[in-house]
Amino acid sequence: MIIYQASKSEFLHHALHDDIEDVMSRHFLNATGHGVGQSEVRSWKNSLMEMAKVLNDDEIPSDVGVAIEYQLPLQNKRIDFVITGEDAQARSKVVIVELKQWSESRRSDKDAIVWARRGGKAGETEGPHPSYQAWSYAAYLEDFNRAVHEGDMKLQPCAYLHNHPRDGEIDHHHYQQHIERAPLFLAREREKLQQFIREHVRYGDRKGILYAIENGRIQPSKMLADSVVALLQGRNEFILLDDQKVAYETILQIETKAAQQKQVVIVQGGPGTGKSVIAINLLGTLINRKRNARYVSKNAAPRAVYEARLAGTFTKTRISNLFSGSGAFVNTEPDIYDVLIVDEAHRLNEKSGLYGNLGDSQVKEVIRSSRCTIFFVDDNQCVTLKDVGKAEELRFRARELGAEVTELELTSQFRCNGSDGYLEWLDNTLDIRTSAHQTLDSREYDFRVFDNPADMHALVALKNRANNRSRVVAGYCWTWPSKKDPSAWDIQLPEFDYRRRWNLDKDGSLWIITPGSVDQVGCIHTCQGLELDYVGVIIGPDLAYKDGCIVSDSGKRASSDKSVRGLKSLLKTERERAHAFADAIVKNTYRTLMTRGMKGCYVYCTDPSLREFLRSRLRANGVGLDDGVPTEATEPSNVLPLKRVSKQERDAGVVAAPLIDLRFAAGNFSEPQTFAHEADEWIALPDWVNPQPGLFIAKVIGESMNRRIPNGAWCLFRANPSGTREGKVVVVQHRSISDPETGGRYTIKLYSSEKVESSDHEWRHSRITLRPDSTQAEFQPLVIERPDEDEDFAVVAEMLMVLAVPTK
Repeated sequence: MIIYQASKSEFLHHALHDDIEDVMSRHFLNATGHGVGQSEVRSWKNSLMEMAKVLNDDEIPSDVGVAIEYQLPLQNKRIDFVITGEDAQARSKVVIVELKQWSESRRSDKDAIVWARRGGKAGETEGPHPSYQAWSYAAYLEDFNRAVHEGDMKLQPCAYLHNHPRDGEIDHHHYQQHIERAPLFLAREREKLQQFIREHVRYGDRKGILYAIENGRIQPSKMLADSVVALLQGRNEFILLDDQKVAYETILQIETKAAQQKQVVIVQGGPGTGKSVIAINLLGTLINRKRNARYVSKNAAPRAVYEARLAGTFTKTRISNLFSGSGAFVNTEPDIYDVLIVDEAHRLNEKSGLYGNLGDSQVKEVIRSSRCTIFFVDDNQCVTLKDVGKAEELRFRARELGAEVTELELTSQFRCNGSDGYLEWLDNTLDIRTSAHQTLDSREYDFRVFDNPADMHALVALKNRANNRSRVVAGYCWTWPSKKDPSAWDIQLPEFDYRRRWNLDKDGSLWIITPGSVDQVGCIHTCQGLELDYVGVIIGPDLAYKDGCIVSDSGKRASSDKSVRGLKSLLKTERERAHAFADAIVKNTYRTLMTRGMKGCYVYCTDPSLREFLRSRLRANGVGLDDGVPTEATEPSNVLPLKRVSKQERDAGVVAAPLIDLRFAAGNFSEPQTFAHEADEWIALPDWVNPQPGLFIAKVIGESMNRRIPNGAWCLFRANPSGTREGKVVVVQHRSISDPETGGRYTIKLYSSEKVESSDHEWRHSRITLRPDSTQAEFQPLVIERPDEDEDFAVVAEMLMVLAVPTK
């Protein structure tokens, strides 16, 4: 998502003739649905005016693209300023500028880390060097945005600290490697930055680079399990951003002090903040430094998945020496390990052994066994009565053993589409803690509530076809008869003809990566600490909505669930404390399950009132939040999953667009207003779409564009588009076209063109290529030679977005 985009000339007008901070605030509100704080407004006012001074250079073309506040895919970090155009060889160039208002900073001994005042009341804090930050954002964008990755775009990062003098600190040779990758421009160096931009951008954004970046498909996200081999071999598979980089470098520095005094590091972070990524990165780095290091987790699922990925590359003995359960340190000698890295530390138990009768404290035993112990913890993911590894307990045991304690916090969100808002909304909605996010915008994260679990499971199974990274999970409210009788069903909801089995025996801890296991249902014990693209969650009768409140009932858990074992005894002695524990366990379980999905979470609740409550907390900006589910990607349906609008509603001001059959519309494109007279049906527009002339909705049939447009999808188009068409999906009309998929003399394809300069220095098209974007190889590009001289060729519409996929 790009908050603001324009040409250089438009940006300069906004900056020099309007109040740029007000313009940015309006754009931000329109794009996100909420405003920003005064500190960010001040930052825009100061830094964007400095960038206006930089771009106010006649040698920088007026039609270069300018983008401000581009949110990186799948997380919550934003690139400050982007300039797009072409270099002297007509190659696509993207200049990324990290902006800072700092007037001073101080060097850190850590790699790529610097001390500076970063706003707020915290004073001077450590953070990434601006050059590293710019480079890491560019590298991340190359990894995740397919338009950048495949479009031969060259990204050039840099940093501009317009108030900071050249003082030998921020520009110290300690940072030389990072400054070489992303040049650093300081106070009174505006001309140097202008020269740098001119070197990389000689011509305007003639190819629609900004449009391609904004609409580029997201590359499949890297999964930690798939990269564990490379990480343990010392290769940097994951780019550590911002607080991740700070935590990683800080821990490596602390580890070097452990020979003099026992060290304990407590790293707190919510779901998707990168705890496990840092943990495995550290393990790889430390074993390559010849440290006796081990990864520890109470939960067997992450260990089993990592070990399965390492099989065939590492010996079984080597693997067993690297990974361990949390109960393996009852009888170990003090300081026998250099480093123990404890992931999901909140799951540590008080005692070890099959019957919980060995040792006296797993936390204490782990700390005693290692010179340096690193705990990654999230107190809100304690999901059983036996989970004791909260931060408070870790601090107490560390000091008891004379360890020096360092605490770090991770905030960068890499799950749930990078939406901190979703996590805050979820905590608020489940009554875990109060936050300002009482409603969820569907643009932030793909969250849907279903009335039928079969429909929900079907959608998850469809998503899973892409890469085997989507699963259905449930609260542990159903018993496990299939353990003894494989033909028995575990989860049964007969009113929906829904029957599934737990996958707790056949694949066990490997359920989340086993092909075909999407047909079964997982639970908290087989998915905690792991990630998915999409997760479907069945909320059982242990969570309901009554009398205006979220109500938990741990008594509705299955008898085979051990997470509340011991509750009855606790109720006899400490009734209030027992109820608080039980309530936290139920809510934390669903919070954990509902944050496994990086791209989306789909929910079915057995309690109808809870379903309606969740829906009431959604800001329905899109379509299809609960209007059905596609069960086959290639089977279009005549059911329209969009809201029809009557003439009376349109007269009353409801914003809508006409529904057009493309096969019979070709003659009407020249005058879009005829759509309004001839359309029999009108469809409500999402409220983030700005009404404008020429908008219409149509169904796209066929597989030639299925990477972008599913067969049978309903899409929003704009007739007679203006501006650049490069990289856009367009509707083209030509007498030579007889597209069997569309059934007429037009086609829907990806537009690209080649231009030549005429003798009068005007640019004209020499060739236009209309490319398919399909998983099927039989579709071939259509080439139009000398289109400017071809009266039968016309681009008649531009596809703006997919509104909905077909339903059954």
